[in-house]
Amino acid sequence: CFLVNSFCKQGGGGSGGSGGSGKSRGGNLVRGLGGLLTGGGGAGNIGGLVGGLVNLISEAAAQYNPEPPPPPHDMEVCATELRDILNKVLSRHQDLKADGFSLDTCRSMVAVMDSDTSGKLGFEEFKYLWNNVKKWQGVYKQYDTDQSGTVGRAQLASALRAAGFQLNEQLCRVIVRRYAAEDGSMDFNSFISCLVRLDSMFRAFKSLDQDGSGHVRVTIEDWLQLTMYS
Repeated sequence: CFLVNSFCKQGGGGSGGSGGSGKSRGGNLVRGLGGLLTGGGGAGNIGGLVGGLVNLISEAAAQYNPEPPPPPHDMEVCATELRDILNKVLSRHQDLKADGFSLDTCRSMVAVMDSDTSGKLGFEEFKYLWNNVKKWQGVYKQYDTDQSGTVGRAQLASALRAAGFQLNEQLCRVIVRRYAAEDGSMDFNSFISCLVRLDSMFRAFKSLDQDGSGHVRVTIEDWLQLTMYS
């Protein structure tokens, strides 16, 4: 189900400094995450946070660590900041073919991850997205079998399965028409955009399918909020 981020929105996720404001705690938390993602360690009062986060990253994912620039100095990441972070990653990986993440694409990514419709990604939302990007980058490189910098049409279904999504052929064809180039290949930013949407739709459905029946009933208001803000 969607992540509930009252914890991160209120700045309660780190030790922050006694008596500090939510914004101050948020700055410490995000700086701690920045140190983790760039391979550095936190120090002082964020050391515990960094130590805890290190345990969340597997060795398999760590080998694809893209080393982003420092995150913003608050608890939330807007679409513009997300675009800058992802494009900075792309600039350091010439083996990934991509035209760069557009602001519109990043707005869509923020929208499908933004569980409280604040227009920004909170700390937990950003951490969840970032760990997925690292994992999916590894899948992308694995299924770029001809070293072209893209995932070809023939490898796409297998790449989606490796990323955790079991889709039938009809859905794969829909995805190709929506996200792939004319030859059926998919570059890195299209691949990530597709997987972010898939992941969010699966989580949204699971949160609504509370009895596990595989069927859901939604009101028109819920349906419009789910589809229009994504």
